[in-house]
Amino acid sequence: MKNLKYFIQFILVIIFFIIFKIIGPNLSSSFSGKIFEIIGPMFRSKKIINRNIKKALPEINSQNLERIIKSMWNNYGKIFAEYMFIKNFREGNLFSKIKVDGQEILEEIKKNKKQVVFISGHLSNFELMALYIEKSGINLAAIYRPLNNLYLNPLMERIRKRYICKYQIKKGIGGMKKLVHLKKNNFSTALMIDQRVSEGILSKFFNQEALTTTIPAQLVKKFNIPVVPVYIDRINGLNFKITIKNPIFFSNEKSVKNITDDLNLELEKMIIKKPENWIWSHNRWK
Repeated sequence: MKNLKYFIQFILVIIFFIIFKIIGPNLSSSFSGKIFEIIGPMFRSKKIINRNIKKALPEINSQNLERIIKSMWNNYGKIFAEYMFIKNFREGNLFSKIKVDGQEILEEIKKNKKQVVFISGHLSNFELMALYIEKSGINLAAIYRPLNNLYLNPLMERIRKRYICKYQIKKGIGGMKKLVHLKKNNFSTALMIDQRVSEGILSKFFNQEALTTTIPAQLVKKFNIPVVPVYIDRINGLNFKITIKNPIFFSNEKSVKNITDDLNLELEKMIIKKPENWIWSHNRWK
């Protein structure tokens, strides 16, 4: 039954992608955003989303709560449509839609062949961050979790490897071995730190304990490299602004737990800037 469900989802995605290709990026993004405002709540628990937002923003009123939820689904829909045009962001006319604050930081990393750990969360169109960093000429390996849908996952992996980041590293022991090998060849790493992971540790996130990945902290400790937080904001439509923050250097005395706590604080700052940019549907504090 689950395989049938996944197959139907795959067929629907292909149908939508064909429609998007016909109507173009601007209309597709706008149309898909509106569609997701309607259908999004049918697929993800509104109770979980409400609870997550209230945990992070306890003072929020009902009007702002509904605004954030509606805008979140709209952004989710836009991201879905924009996968069809990732090639245009990488190689075509949409690349000019991405503005960057902190380009000089990327240039220094590239010039001095430094290794860093880029961290962020599922904000705005999060895929564009790794795309832009790699296109800037930095050797980059992106850590990801494969989709549960066995029909859809190969398509998404192909899109990601071809247009977002060539070196995609699956989470897990095998992926970590491959990552260590790439690190020895001067590769930087990019990963999202905002999802709950079973192999993580409990760390404060918006003042509540949440299972959090320790991969960035482990890389910092093993290779003595800094962390570079990256933020992306959807200004309007297909226009984005990526902010590359100054590298964070950690002393040898800092433990994996200390570093993980500090990085969660960095993530909180990104989310608070524009809460509707973040995908609140993850069961983050389960």
